[in-house]
Amino acid sequence: MTTRPPLVREGTASAGAPQGVAAHADVLRLIVGDRHVLTGPDLPLRYTQDLWGSDRVGVAGVVVRPGTAEEVALVLRYCHDHHQPVVVQGGMTGLVSGGVPAADEVVLSTERLTAVGPVDEASGTVSAGAGVTLAALQEHAAAHGLMVPIDIASKDSATIGGCVATNAGGVNVVGYGMTRRHVRSLRVALADGTLLDLSTDLVKDNAGYDLKQLFVGSEGTLGVVVSATLALLPAPTGRTGAFCAVADVDAALRLLGALRSRLPGALTAFEVVWADAYAVLDGTGVRLPLPLGHPLYVLAECRTTRPDDEAAFLECLDDLADELVDSAVASSAADLKAFWQARERIPSEVLRMQPLFGFDVSVPARELTACLETVGERLRAEWPQVRLLVFGHLGDDNVHIAVATGERTRERKPEVEHIVYAAVSACGGSISAEHGIGFEKREYLGYTRSAGELELMRTLKAALDPRGVLNRGRVLPWDTEAAR
Repeated sequence: MTTRPPLVREGTASAGAPQGVAAHADVLRLIVGDRHVLTGPDLPLRYTQDLWGSDRVGVAGVVVRPGTAEEVALVLRYCHDHHQPVVVQGGMTGLVSGGVPAADEVVLSTERLTAVGPVDEASGTVSAGAGVTLAALQEHAAAHGLMVPIDIASKDSATIGGCVATNAGGVNVVGYGMTRRHVRSLRVALADGTLLDLSTDLVKDNAGYDLKQLFVGSEGTLGVVVSATLALLPAPTGRTGAFCAVADVDAALRLLGALRSRLPGALTAFEVVWADAYAVLDGTGVRLPLPLGHPLYVLAECRTTRPDDEAAFLECLDDLADELVDSAVASSAADLKAFWQARERIPSEVLRMQPLFGFDVSVPARELTACLETVGERLRAEWPQVRLLVFGHLGDDNVHIAVATGERTRERKPEVEHIVYAAVSACGGSISAEHGIGFEKREYLGYTRSAGELELMRTLKAALDPRGVLNRGRVLPWDTEAAR
């Protein structure tokens, strides 16, 4: 279904209105109400910077908070007709400044789109507004013995619209896949205010192009996700896991292969932490599952749905005893929680090492050791004192690389980025595994995407947003000449 709402009367907007983004505030108030248009120099920081911080700090002159899909559509149609750029914001938990506003942009916050539909236990689906937090939807599903297969560290703040727009990953991708896999249908508002209901809740629906997938991972550049229907899974009856030390990546991959083979479909997480990254936990008070000093640490978790799953997990570890330098098996839910507390504490401790350059990349697992060696060699040639801290989700080829050059300035950030991304590209990897492109990685997109792919992206952007209203300059550069 496609709808395009009538344009709201412009009311007080006139030729004599003040210039700039603030000139639109009065009309936007007519659409969403006075309380839901925020202006002024003292707006909360959550509208101007990523939750985790970044190099880019924006300016939020006008924040509009629509409460319905129809209000979103009216806001977009007005901005489209007036060539007014809009930046879309969810929970602001990104790392690539995709939601950070420029001074000439209206901020469209989805925070009031919080409607949650009933859980359909027969089809295993639930619908939620773009502003619903992932944690809230997880809790809603859990009451019915079901689970949202997406899980990320920022779930208390991250929103469903943001998860869809960025194709969120997280720690359970090895078991459940990315957000894209779980989207049954979407409601999307295009740049000109057209509302589209994309696809249906059917498991099988091959009627033409699957248009909803065009918007998954598009980072708000093609349309605004207003609501989504997600597929749910039965909640596991139990979980088991182990924290192991191994000699190298090859040993970790042998463990990964064995667990997948012996417990088909049960492995939900396979995290790997290199020694230098694990060492940041020293002195933090966090319970260390294993002593410091081992080359590589693995946190593996499996869901247990059959009586013999836990026994099969332990038997697999016993059979691989020669591969494991050390290991700790969770004997209780408290043990497994402690393992995850150690793993999840690492990013916040790494971030204390400022200035720091962080990378979220994918590299084919078999190429990972060579890639990291190349990165280390090239960085040390420029910064002999450099520290390289690596951790991530080896089961899905995703690693996080933190680089501390030892300098007190960020002026050479482009040099660090080129070294890392060039090595990743040479190994057949991707410059972005799960955090998108935004502003931060835009200039490096060609390291991962071919010229033909980039041209097709530009064609799609021009077709769906010809005036460049939506998230201008994110993912792709804004081409003034191409706008019409």
